[in-house]
Amino acid sequence: MSLRKKTISGLIWNFTQQFSVQLIGFCITIILARILLPAEFGLIAMLAVFIAVGNSLLESGLASSLIRSSDLGQDDYSTVFFFNLGGSIVLYGIIYLIAPLISSFYHQDVLTLILRVYALDFIINAFYGVQNARLTKEMNFKTQMKIQIPAVLIGGLLGVFLAWQGYGVWSLVWMGLFQSFLSTVMHWIYSGWAPSLVFNKECFKKHFYFGYKMTLTGLLDILYKNIYVLIIGKFYSAAQLGFYSRADSVSQLPIANISAVINKVTYPMFASISDDDVRLKGVYKRLMQQVIFWNAPILIFLAVVAEPLFRFLLTSKWVPAVPYFQILCLAGVMYPLHSYNLNILKVKGRSDLILKLEFIKKSICVVGILCVFPFGIYGLLYFQLMFNFLGYYINSIYSGQLINYPIREQIGDIVPIIATSVFAGILCFLADMLCFSSLQLLDITRIIIDGLFFSLIYLASSSILKLAPIHDFKQLILKR
Repeated sequence: MSLRKKTISGLIWNFTQQFSVQLIGFCITIILARILLPAEFGLIAMLAVFIAVGNSLLESGLASSLIRSSDLGQDDYSTVFFFNLGGSIVLYGIIYLIAPLISSFYHQDVLTLILRVYALDFIINAFYGVQNARLTKEMNFKTQMKIQIPAVLIGGLLGVFLAWQGYGVWSLVWMGLFQSFLSTVMHWIYSGWAPSLVFNKECFKKHFYFGYKMTLTGLLDILYKNIYVLIIGKFYSAAQLGFYSRADSVSQLPIANISAVINKVTYPMFASISDDDVRLKGVYKRLMQQVIFWNAPILIFLAVVAEPLFRFLLTSKWVPAVPYFQILCLAGVMYPLHSYNLNILKVKGRSDLILKLEFIKKSICVVGILCVFPFGIYGLLYFQLMFNFLGYYINSIYSGQLINYPIREQIGDIVPIIATSVFAGILCFLADMLCFSSLQLLDITRIIIDGLFFSLIYLASSSILKLAPIHDFKQLILKR
């Protein structure tokens, strides 16, 4: 199969998997949000950074090395498997010991037991990390879809049942652990690979040299993404953190379904053409425009209809999360492009540059947060919005040099798309404020009317301006 056909097939299957998993998870979350209190979601959000840090230490580095490397043998995969498994046990032991300190940090005694149980996720995930990396390397997203959908659905139904029975925050804990357990079992069944009792020092050194930099990079990124959770959880109530975490998770839905899909496919695809800079630039440019073409208008539209959307999906008790959600939607417009720039560096083997860039960005982030902290939650949110644009600029510096695609040229290729999305968003907002909201329509009716109006304006404007992604979409998808 040619690279083009393999990529398109991978995009379709991965999008189907990602969209299905996210849709099921979103529906489960809506049900849980109607049963549970914002404070109970806030408690889980307090622990998210520690769980994410642990999983990042186990997943991001050595798995990335497996995906980008060629001529791999059983020794390579088995070595990484046993390293991850041993590391997960050590990490769990550390988390178990420091759980009381984390509870004390948040002034929530109940978190000690919750974290000690929830952290078992480290060990469970370590049992299928290599199998998942193999499937990604092979761009076998069809099998990944067969694994993830049942795991998310069955685990989600368990969470809903437990919440309905009054288990509160524990329903979220057991739901997450059961989903990971099912995913592990099905990876072992469907992947067709099992480790041998081998630990090759030379293989470990090879993957560790590339992987440890990616691990540190992933760690910095996780800490940055969750620094707002740490601050809000420490200095504000669990309910306010619950509002923020729910706003963030809903705003991430389109990002996860569009950017994460293409990011997962593009890494192995970029790796296969990493020696052809001209081709790499062309592919990167087209994918970047496609992502912005779909991601930007969806997020801007969601910001416009945020209030009726939250009332309809989550009930009125979640309306305080609306302003947070609107800012986070705008912040997410540029987020997908961050990872694509870093993928260029990864396939070029420049994990040192990735670590350098992450250190620079996170240093700026920490200084910025200290400056805006006196302005409260909104100061943090507006800084997050600004920093997403700054982060894209920083990420593109080295990647642009490596494939001769400088930041000025990249911006020139995406500004017309973003401007068109903003134009449609402004017209939709004015129409909603002046006409639709005054008609006292049902929330769902108002959302549908706004959606049709926004889509008409956006697609018509894009056609008039002859934006490149429309033509490319037809070429890549419709004319397979």
